[in-house]
Amino acid sequence: MRLSKRGEYGLRAMIILAHAYNESHDTMVQIKDISAQEKIPAKYLEQILLALKNAGLLQSRMGIGGGYYLARQPEDINLGQIIRILDGPLAPIRCVSHMAYESCGCPDERTCGLRMVMGDVRNAIADILDNTTLANVTERVEAARVLLEN
Repeated sequence: MRLSKRGEYGLRAMIILAHAYNESHDTMVQIKDISAQEKIPAKYLEQILLALKNAGLLQSRMGIGGGYYLARQPEDINLGQIIRILDGPLAPIRCVSHMAYESCGCPDERTCGLRMVMGDVRNAIADILDNTTLANVTERVEAARVLLEN
């Protein structure tokens, strides 16, 4: 698996939105603010956030004081969900994908050494990303900031 710029930018934006949620559940963040803070092109970020909104992870409000905010608590959104929405399956090869399986054409999938190893890789990646929530990430960031201040 290789994280695309779309996936990276989406994760960074969602982490900012999780921080905002932790400060006040009704805090909205404007695209221009995320764009400036993370140095992400605003038009590209708009497309990414719209995809996340269409998938049910974000909500938005138009007008003065509007912006984007998390549709669920940070504890209920894991990194695997975000990456799958933005980048597709986590599997390094299609024949081990749970979402987008395609036969690889090898003579016997059940004994294919490459498939076995890539299945382990896929499972390790999924285990980490599916068990790491936005809340976990914001906690790690805050702990790192405290350490740097001391």
